[in-house]
Amino acid sequence: MATRGVPQLQKLYIRYCEHGGSSATVREYLSRPPRTSHLIEFAASNPHVQIVVKPRNGHHPYIQGEYLTGQSKQICVKNVNEKRIREVMTMLRNTSGRKIVRLGGLAVRGDALSIQGVWTPMLDIKEEKFEMKVVEG
Repeated sequence: MATRGVPQLQKLYIRYCEHGGSSATVREYLSRPPRTSHLIEFAASNPHVQIVVKPRNGHHPYIQGEYLTGQSKQICVKNVNEKRIREVMTMLRNTSGRKIVRLGGLAVRGDALSIQGVWTPMLDIKEEKFEMKVVEG
């Protein structure tokens, strides 16, 4: 995602185990031939993103994005299919890296009743005439 025209994702880390079964799909994804590789296509369409692929033996695979704001997001990709790996990479590219902040919050509730009173459908005052005076003082 771009904020004011500046893409926010700086680095994309793909970490996986060279032997573990939970990293099998990630290893297949990374070992695809160049002309059918989504990773090379992703890198070509996003030249502002530095992609780092490192083995991390003995651990589950994950994809981590580092952003201009200094924040990072890490998503586990153990035992997932290649479609999910593509979705995670796209999602990390499309997010801004900012923390999610709840806007608004709970509605304000007070103990005092409304000074206008409670409205009911029986208050049909369309044809009523009201006398209006300007009081100074």
